[in-house]
Amino acid sequence: MTRMLYLIITISFLDTFIQLPIITPYALSLGATNVLAGGIVAVYSLTNMIGNIIGGHWIDRFGRKRMLVLGMTTVSLILLLYPLAQTGGQLFLVRLIHGLAGGVLIPAAFAYVGDQTTNKNRGKAMALTGACIGAAAIFGPAIGGIMAARSQVEYVFYLIAFLFVPTVLLALKFIKESFKASDRGGVAFSHFVPLLKNKYILQASLAAFALMVSNGTLSFALPLKVAEMGATSSTTGTLLSTFGVVALIIFLTPLNKIYDHISPVKLVVVGLTIIASVHILLNFTVTVSIGYLLMTVYGVGFALVFPSMNRIVSEASSKIDRGKAYGIFYAFFSLGAVVGSFLSGVAIEITGLPFSSSATIMLVIGLYLLFTSRKQKA
Repeated sequence: MTRMLYLIITISFLDTFIQLPIITPYALSLGATNVLAGGIVAVYSLTNMIGNIIGGHWIDRFGRKRMLVLGMTTVSLILLLYPLAQTGGQLFLVRLIHGLAGGVLIPAAFAYVGDQTTNKNRGKAMALTGACIGAAAIFGPAIGGIMAARSQVEYVFYLIAFLFVPTVLLALKFIKESFKASDRGGVAFSHFVPLLKNKYILQASLAAFALMVSNGTLSFALPLKVAEMGATSSTTGTLLSTFGVVALIIFLTPLNKIYDHISPVKLVVVGLTIIASVHILLNFTVTVSIGYLLMTVYGVGFALVFPSMNRIVSEASSKIDRGKAYGIFYAFFSLGAVVGSFLSGVAIEITGLPFSSSATIMLVIGLYLLFTSRKQKA
């Protein structure tokens, strides 16, 4: 069953990553203005946050399996609406409802993983979920770009919709509900309040926000930096793939034992510090070879942060509120992706250093996590 969950996580994130290189050109081809095209890109993450929160409660109230199957089925149907869009406004509406529906999937899958693991093996399990996302991040944009270049862009949406169909059927057959109906009577929407006050949930959520600020900054500023160095857009893709490959190596090799033997907060703080340092140095990078070196180091930082912050959420929650806990966590995740690219644009206008805002945010959050973790021990 756990392998089935990893497949669901991979397909769900592939749904997001495969659209990265095509959604803006697709919006412009439908007559959208640059402003509307930017809104079409951003609205998915914004409504995804709402889906994370509402879906988080439903996951606890109606069960993991039901919401997983419902989410995948709904998303597959929504994907079929993309080729039907005739204007930028229609595409905006499709992206809006896609974000809402997609917001249910990831919290449900991670709540499932949390239910199926113990404190002894949870770190390694979260590393494997990171590997699933890393694989989607590496192959998704490449597949989307290649398909859009060689055929009609609509086929990208058909492909993902098609992949969800057998995944739903496999989930119906092989996944068993991990949260008994008799235990769900105590679930209440008001449980969000203590979760929002939970120091560990807050630590993990801030880490997720910082990590996605860094990713959002990379998506905006790295192409500009590559062009400044006189390289082509293909170099941007290989640079981004570099950090994904490094992270996968750590996730899938015996190196992943660190997640079960070292405090997750320590790993998050070290990882954020590494990523912040990379961002600072990227501001002054003048050669592509140095860029590859920095992205290799970035991959190490990413690998330390992602499984660790997911482990914190899982250990700080129980079955009765784990869906809501991951809903909050991934809402911060979605928010970071929006804020990162926006602040990077502001930073380049003010300072000419597009990676400075993200580095500052990561260092501040890293220091906060270090301070609060030591205070908890005192």
